[in-house]
Amino acid sequence: MLKNDLFLRALKGEPTERVPVWMMRQAGRYLPDYMKLKAKYDFFTRVQTPELAAEITLQPIDQVGVDAAIIFSDILVIPQAMGVEVLMEEGKGPHLPKVIANQKDIDALITTGAEQSLDYVYKALSLTKNQLGGRVPLIGFAGAPWTILCYMVEGKGSKTWEKAKQFAYTQTREAHSLLEKITNITIEYLKNQVKAGADAVQVFDSWAGSLSPEDFNTFSKPYLVRIAEELKGYAPVILFPKGSWYALEDLSKSGASALGVDWTVSPAMARQFTGNRITLQGNFDPAKLLSPIPEIEKAVNKMIDGFGTQRYIANLGHGITPNIPVEHAKAFVEAVKNYKAKN
Repeated sequence: MLKNDLFLRALKGEPTERVPVWMMRQAGRYLPDYMKLKAKYDFFTRVQTPELAAEITLQPIDQVGVDAAIIFSDILVIPQAMGVEVLMEEGKGPHLPKVIANQKDIDALITTGAEQSLDYVYKALSLTKNQLGGRVPLIGFAGAPWTILCYMVEGKGSKTWEKAKQFAYTQTREAHSLLEKITNITIEYLKNQVKAGADAVQVFDSWAGSLSPEDFNTFSKPYLVRIAEELKGYAPVILFPKGSWYALEDLSKSGASALGVDWTVSPAMARQFTGNRITLQGNFDPAKLLSPIPEIEKAVNKMIDGFGTQRYIANLGHGITPNIPVEHAKAFVEAVKNYKAKN
């Protein structure tokens, strides 16, 4: 029995006595206790060891006071499960030595058996759920097909994703073949996360904003919608197409329970685009957490004034960055909890 179900009630569109709050990437790099584990274990050891993943997931619940836990993992476990090598280079980010370049590469990908190859994620979810003891809900997640394609074709992070876009525009049939395979394994993966204990799941389309509205409708939206539809009846789904404010109206009519919003769109515009049909989540700029605490409190109040207190989950517009003082992260959470609407 959940002691705090604010997050889940907001996802269902039910009334909440206050706004629920959590932060993307809350389990990680800004927390001193996380840095101690980072000094002892490499990244994928942390991800693939259920006991470590559970410990990291619980840190912000105990230390920052958020209303939901999100499992410590990485979106690139999907390429790994498909047989693609993924290296994590400290200070540089992910590196995939062998990129996907043609249909032959796509045909060689493993697309079944996510239940076995990603078992460590499910074990981490089950362990975390047990250790949470019903304090707050647990969120599972995956990367969106377009975002995963970007890494698999580009081989590393990018500001422009030129290779990925070139692949999509010049080898369109192959791009859809790859997106289809990623979508299939992602659906299986998310369903298994729910079976293992996730109360809700989020799909991160971190690089959706690299696409024009027309190209988003071709290479991202159909796959996001399919994931949301396939998970309906399993658990609430949050879709987060970062940088794609133009997609909010269409995605609000999908099977998703909520849409993540970044800071490139105002709360009022996000509400207008979605017609209050769906719960919204966001959209505090993580860099603003470096502001003095009184400024953080003012900005949080302004954000909630804009979104309103119902069908809303307070969050950042992207993941928290390593340079944020823990006290400032706490101040953000406390400001949401202490919010009082203007009469």
